[in-house]
Amino acid sequence: MASSGSVIDWLLDSDPAIRWQVMRDLLDTPEAEWQAERAKVETEGWGAALLSHQDADGQWAGGAFMPAGYTQEKWRELGQAWTATCFSLQQLCEFGLDPASLQARETIRLVGQHSRWDHDGQPFWDGEVEECINARTVTAGVYFGVDVSPIVARLLGERQADGGWNCERCNGSDRSSFHTTINVLEALLAYGRAKGITPEIAAARRAGEEYLLERRLLRGLTSGAVVDERYLAFLYPYRWRYDVLRGLDYFRAAGGVPDQRLAEAVAHLRSKQMADGRWRLDWSLKGPVWFEMETVGEPSRWITLRALRVLRWWNENAGR
Repeated sequence: MASSGSVIDWLLDSDPAIRWQVMRDLLDTPEAEWQAERAKVETEGWGAALLSHQDADGQWAGGAFMPAGYTQEKWRELGQAWTATCFSLQQLCEFGLDPASLQARETIRLVGQHSRWDHDGQPFWDGEVEECINARTVTAGVYFGVDVSPIVARLLGERQADGGWNCERCNGSDRSSFHTTINVLEALLAYGRAKGITPEIAAARRAGEEYLLERRLLRGLTSGAVVDERYLAFLYPYRWRYDVLRGLDYFRAAGGVPDQRLAEAVAHLRSKQMADGRWRLDWSLKGPVWFEMETVGEPSRWITLRALRVLRWWNENAGR
């Protein structure tokens, strides 16, 4: 296997959105240094490219969830579009755009003023009815300093009896979904850290985490079989999708001593590491994007960054 140093060098020879996270999460660089690198997201690379596509009213592609004029026919032909406001804000959060920057503050103001959800015209920062969408709105809102407490209260009241969440609840589903559960857990983690962990948030997170842990992040509770082979294949950007790495990265972000029920998922993560120490981008979601960052089947800096920080957390804490 190639030395970790060569992989780190490869990660650093990248976009500011990758570099600052490598500096913070893998190299323990002093905060002033990684913050200086993070500030470049606004003016260089992928962050600047995404901001360049922003509409004058603060939105992207003229819509909250769907681009303006994106018909069902286009969806069937091209796939879901990932260019509208909610997905662009999600991506800027993951890039690390400084929420205190002038452009970020103006963006959030304009989105609140102009963007309305496709479902029923609800103001963007009020959320809508689907748990996955509302969870990602909470995550973005917390990141950019918006009060999203009413959406959090709604999510807390929508937990399923088995401990997780499912965005098909409004269509009658009474069982949780890996996809929706990871979106909500990420939102509650972010909200709790920003606003304080209430007993209700702590209980909801424990229930959602137990839903995933009981299933080892990948298996059906009754059958023991892998729920979906796509959970074992890594993608980025993941949008609303769940995979094993996203689940592991959530538990890493939550911190603490790793639960041993994560061991099978960690072993799977290790099994996918290539001989040179990197991981591939296994697949990507169909549909229009503003630009491609990586190529399916090729080594992925996003996957490698997330995998290495998960393994670092596991190796340093699992034996406690």
